[in-house]
Amino acid sequence: MSKEIQNSKFKIQNNYHVPVLFNESLEGLNIKPGGMYIDCTFGGGGHSRGILERLNENGKLIAFDQDADAQKNLPDDKRVTFVPQNFRHIERFVKLYKASPVDGVLADLGVSSHQFDEGERGFSTRFDGPLDMRMDQRQDKKAKDILLDFDEKQLHKLFEQYGEVTNSKTLAKHIVNARQQSELNTIADLKNLLAPVTKGNPNKYLAQVFQALRIEVNDEMGALKEMLEQLPSILNEGGRIVVITFHSIEDRIVKNFFKKGSFEEEVDNPFEMSKKVNPLKIITKKPIEASQEELKNNPRARSAKMRIAERT
Repeated sequence: MSKEIQNSKFKIQNNYHVPVLFNESLEGLNIKPGGMYIDCTFGGGGHSRGILERLNENGKLIAFDQDADAQKNLPDDKRVTFVPQNFRHIERFVKLYKASPVDGVLADLGVSSHQFDEGERGFSTRFDGPLDMRMDQRQDKKAKDILLDFDEKQLHKLFEQYGEVTNSKTLAKHIVNARQQSELNTIADLKNLLAPVTKGNPNKYLAQVFQALRIEVNDEMGALKEMLEQLPSILNEGGRIVVITFHSIEDRIVKNFFKKGSFEEEVDNPFEMSKKVNPLKIITKKPIEASQEELKNNPRARSAKMRIAERT
């Protein structure tokens, strides 16, 4: 853990989540002391506390988190407005609180250590618990529902795209054939069901399957795209977007959006004289990754990649 975090006057709850790329992300935001900032994924509050330390009494922070547990980590600070919602609703709440335009947006897309360490949430392969995986406990769809309701083709696509599971086709067929005879209520049930088709390192295989289910349950890619599309309209000129990803699909989505400033497909139209101008300038040509020192203290930072763009 960096000295900057250890010396912070704000107490970081290490048992909840250690913020990844802490110093790098705060530097990337290029914080103005009296500015307005958004933390899209409050979690344990580590990044938010770092932002608050750099703000003066006129600075403001809006913190989003759909996980109710995150509210327990809120600092007693009148500069903070907490929004208990998914960041896909960012523009709506920025307008509601009359906070537009904002000077910077930070999104750390990793699952918090707290969520992985709470067995009853169903995120981790290390504990038994219900097949849940909902970040927002108010939603209905759980991992169990996907395993029971998706057809073979849907499951194949899910495990191939979101989990990069090598035998995703075989896995999908096996689940469809076995789920009628097997109980599928707990993580132990799923492990038993997967045992006959597990390939390679069992821990890695399970992690890939769980990752795919978690992404689908929480519509993580859909939420990311929706959030990114709203940012140019709420960012001040010179405002920064800092996104930390932990999955190749997430990173590709962010990279492509920063490159074009939208997800719209370009269509050649001979009657259209002007081309759409990208409202974003890429600050990081290549993603920033965790240092060796950080990896020693926090191995979960290994797959983290940070990209930064600026509103022109």
